[in-house]
Amino acid sequence: MTDVMWSSLSPEGLSEHAQVPERVAELLRGAISAGTIRPGTKLPEVELTRQLDISRHTLRSGFQILASEGLVERHPNRGVFVHQPTAEDIAEVYRVRRVLEVGAVRTAEFPAEELDQLHRIVSAAEVARERGDIPAMAQANQVFHRTIAAQVRSAMIDALMEQVLARMRLAFHAKSEQPSFHHSYIERNRELARLLGQDDRQAAEDYLLEYLDAAEAELLEHLNR
Repeated sequence: MTDVMWSSLSPEGLSEHAQVPERVAELLRGAISAGTIRPGTKLPEVELTRQLDISRHTLRSGFQILASEGLVERHPNRGVFVHQPTAEDIAEVYRVRRVLEVGAVRTAEFPAEELDQLHRIVSAAEVARERGDIPAMAQANQVFHRTIAAQVRSAMIDALMEQVLARMRLAFHAKSEQPSFHHSYIERNRELARLLGQDDRQAAEDYLLEYLDAAEAELLEHLNR
């Protein structure tokens, strides 16, 4: 990766933060979720400690947090690398998504302003599709599903969803250059938002389960080629 990519990580607030390793992990997790750091990328200690103005000990503590989440792995004598997803990783992510997102659809309140937000996210994805902007389409999909889970109003759910989104992005990288792959998610998200707007929770829940099943099968099929 280039120095430009690492320079996009802002050290602002790190030195004052009471839990600096956790904040370092949050920054790197966010970069993985945004697609800035791809699977298999080596995380260079020298560049990161310089860019974030932290010690190697602090950086390595942040790496340990990410390793516990399955996002990075340390290779002896080689360094720390962003994890390359396996079939089991994908299956695990979708098991968790079925609990988090389907649970949110089943139990959370979706006030009018949040439903409007879901529709705005889908509209932004459609604009990105017209431009052929694949990163923007992928990001809109992540924001859509983050918004679904956020309706539970739980800090613990939000934190877990951030881990799930980062692992999703690693899995999606394999197909990230195929526009048609992202097009299907735009249509699925629009239909889910429509069902939620009608307050047809059972239909929305059933649709989301089918949606997640199809997405998992598609990713596993691609991985096994």
